[in-house]
Amino acid sequence: MKKISYFTTEPGSPKPLEKSVFRKVRFNEIDPMGIMWHGHYAGFFEDARVALGDSLGIGYQDFYNHGVMIPVRRLETDYLAPLQYGETYEIKARLFYTEAARLNYDFTVLDKNQKIMARGCTVQLMVDKDFNLFFEWPAFTRDFLARWKETK
Repeated sequence: MKKISYFTTEPGSPKPLEKSVFRKVRFNEIDPMGIMWHGHYAGFFEDARVALGDSLGIGYQDFYNHGVMIPVRRLETDYLAPLQYGETYEIKARLFYTEAARLNYDFTVLDKNQKIMARGCTVQLMVDKDFNLFFEWPAFTRDFLARWKETK
């Protein structure tokens, strides 16, 4: 499978961190054409993003507990082939390293044969409770970032 990303990796940056979740297309997710309704893909991306963030100790609750909110600034989806009722599929999330106070995720939705069905990305910014933008990563994430940098 050819790796395509919405983000560039700067020379010397660590590799993206990755996690997959698996689901099956449910009846209530298909449209009258019998295919996955396009509006569900943002939720699929969310499932994979939450699983990856939680596994790294930088999930929504971790940010919230430290007074940081991480609203979505950008969401893109490219639909390549339809998922149909009953199909099992994988949603792969990758988090790309950046020094900026933001979370750059890309997503790949794959069928059971690893055919790419959709791709997408999100960018999340970091703000305080008054919506003031962070310009550097919050203190509680610094150990995580240091460990990530060591994996080059």
